[in-house]
Amino acid sequence: MWALATPALVLDRKKLKRNLEAMSERATRHDLDLRPHLKTAKSVEIGRLATAEHSGGITVSTLREAAYFIDGGFRDITYAVGLAPDKIDTVAGLQGDDVWVNVLVDNVPAARMLAKRADTLGVAFRAFIEIDTGDHRAGLTPDAEDLVAVAQALDESERVDVRGVLSHAGHSYRAQGADAIAAVAEEERHGLVVAAQRLRDAGFACPAVSPGSTPTAVYGKSWAGCTEMRPGNYMFFDLFQAGLGTCGIDDIAVSVVATVIGHKRDYNRLYVDAGALALSKDASANDTMAGAGYGLVCDMAGQPVAGVRVTNVSQEHGWVATANGGDPLPFERFPIGSRLRILPNHSCLTAAAYDRYYVVEGHALVDEWPRINGW
Repeated sequence: MWALATPALVLDRKKLKRNLEAMSERATRHDLDLRPHLKTAKSVEIGRLATAEHSGGITVSTLREAAYFIDGGFRDITYAVGLAPDKIDTVAGLQGDDVWVNVLVDNVPAARMLAKRADTLGVAFRAFIEIDTGDHRAGLTPDAEDLVAVAQALDESERVDVRGVLSHAGHSYRAQGADAIAAVAEEERHGLVVAAQRLRDAGFACPAVSPGSTPTAVYGKSWAGCTEMRPGNYMFFDLFQAGLGTCGIDDIAVSVVATVIGHKRDYNRLYVDAGALALSKDASANDTMAGAGYGLVCDMAGQPVAGVRVTNVSQEHGWVATANGGDPLPFERFPIGSRLRILPNHSCLTAAAYDRYYVVEGHALVDEWPRINGW
């Protein structure tokens, strides 16, 4: 079908656009700006599509991404990882000509270091305070004593703008069912609104209130008091999200094309040239979808082969077998040298192994889009 060296990362443009349009419509319906998290896509072309009809603001997870997207014309970027002190100068160097890289802090020492360095460099910064609404990865709880103190530490420099509050409801990935995810979304919204009001009561304008996760963005019922949302995985989705119920299998927009390199009929398995590096070793989808293995096997038209999974991986080998281990594999469908497509467990980690997308529509290969990696 496509003359690609394998393993190769394939992006279905029709499914991508459908996913982007659905999330854009959802944000607009809730009167929110969509500031998509591009840590999944890491592509200027996808970023432009994802921000259409919105302000053009985006979210990134590395400063290398920030530099790449600035080169691509983006001007309002939130770096949504706690700011390490040794990266303050790098952020300062990226800004200029109306380019902002909004930064994130959740403690007084980091806030003071940012304020002090802002004055030393003579550079203005915009800072969010990270709020922990239940994930417990990072951030201050909405009622934390230090919340106002962090804002006051940032305010020690007139060059630092306390932009607002930001959260990531990562615990939505552990919720079971739409109602449970909706409850997490409400917890996230409520926590952010409480934190923002505390800051306003202390004299800070706090214009931005920013939740962000794909499951909560899909199932949240109200975002009253919020100004934007920052989902990312929704662009591609994956098997984990399908098992969680935030998408269907047919919504998964990325797949890995692999070549069959061996048959082991005595063991009822075959081997492909996509292993741990090409697919990742993330097995999280097995928590939401029984027998997901390391990826769902499809034919080259993208149709799942019933019951067939990548059941194990070594560095460059994927072991393809039936999920229950008992039913015989359809070896005749996959002769040596034939190709298949694998839907990933976690699209963010799978895509990270590649430097480009091979963009397809139906049976046609229509484009190549580069992507950025690294920190």
